[in-house]
This record gives sequence, structure tokens and C-alpha cells, in this order.
Amino acid sequence: MSNATGSAAPIEVLAEAGAPAGMRFRGRRAQPLTIRLNHWLNVLFIVLMAGSGIEIYAAYPSLGPRGAQYGWYPFQGIEPPEALTVGGWLAGARHWHFAIAWLLMLNGAIYLAYFFGRGEWRRRMFLPVRDASSAVAMAAYYLRIRKTPPPPDFYNGLQRFAYSSVIVVIIVQVLSGLAIYKPVHLHWLVLLFGGYDAARVFHLLGLVYVAMFALMHVVLVALHPRELLSMITGGARG
Repeated sequence: MSNATGSAAPIEVLAEAGAPAGMRFRGRRAQPLTIRLNHWLNVLFIVLMAGSGIEIYAAYPSLGPRGAQYGWYPFQGIEPPEALTVGGWLAGARHWHFAIAWLLMLNGAIYLAYFFGRGEWRRRMFLPVRDASSAVAMAAYYLRIRKTPPPPDFYNGLQRFAYSSVIVVIIVQVLSGLAIYKPVHLHWLVLLFGGYDAARVFHLLGLVYVAMFALMHVVLVALHPRELLSMITGGARG
């Protein structure tokens, strides 16, 4: 692109004028080092958080107030498998859970600072106006309703939706966890979730969502192994 005098316009001008996202990330790897480190640390932290959280839940495997039963929850009073737990016993699991929680929050804060500070949100975050049709088309493709996938992009709309939604869910996990951890000091947060028992429900449902996301993520990576390599090496530069 040239300006009125025929000289090339600076990249900054192109970006401000709404140049394609690829122009903004020229020279940057598909998966920058900060994001790669953050990703693999999150794998470790979330596994430890989930395992220790399940061990804590096993000490009182009921969700209703004062042991009351929730009709929609089929596992009332059933302890989870020991193989899924971390910590060995309630106190040990609490130590693991609360220690790793601070590391997870620090890692998340670094990620969000990089995500927005370096403009990565432009190519990774789900934006309904841009991504809704792509997400629907990709879901239809996976369900064999559509024969061809949507046009290729850095991420398709369904990927952006999944990655953005899990960030929101983890933030809810942190807030509901704090409500359970300090229900007296953070009584306003407990009220925001509808009470202590409701906060436990949110926390457990959030864990289920993260587990389902992780399972689907592993399956899709197995189908597209180059994505795993990119998360290790950083992939090609734009």
C-alpha cells in the first residue's frame, strides 16, 4: 500500500487504519514464549488444583445446605475415586490447594497482562461480530452437518469461543473459591454467589467445565498434532 507520494505507508499507520491482524503480528511467533510458558504452567497448576480440590470435596461429598439433597445432582454423598485426588487427606489437600491457587492467579495475571498489553486479544479473543458465524460453521462441520470448514484463520470462531470461555470460568473459579475459603471476611462475595452452598456448586460446576474443556482440547490436539508442536517450539513467525 502506498501513500499519496508513492512511498510505503508505515506498519503503524496500517494498524491504526484497521490493517489485517496478521500485519500487526508480523515477526512474532504464532505462540510467543510467554504464552507457551503460561500454558504449560497452567497444565501443572490446574491438575494439582483439580486433584486437591476433589480431595477436599471428598471430605464432605454433598452440596446441599446442612446435608440436604439436590435432586439434580446424582452423586450426593458419593466419594470421588481416590486416583483423582491429590493431598492424601483433607489438611494435606487444603495445603496443596491454597498454595497452588496463588501461583495459578499469578500466572493468570501475567497472561492477561501480556494478552492485552501485547495485543494478543485481537487474534485470540472471541468477538461475536467477527467470530459467531465461524463458530457456528465450525460446530456444524464437526457435527457433519456442513461438509467444509469455515475459511482458515489464526483460530477459528469455535476455538476462540472455547479459549475465551475457559478464561471466564477460571475467573469464576477463583472468586467462588475465595468465597468458600473466607466466607466471613468475604461475606459480600458469598452473597454474590447466592450463599456458601451455592458457591460450592459454582466451584464444582466450574471444575467440570474445565475438565470437559481439557478433554476436548486433548482430543483436538491429537487430531491436529502440529498445534502441539507449535506450543512447544513457538511455531513459524508471522
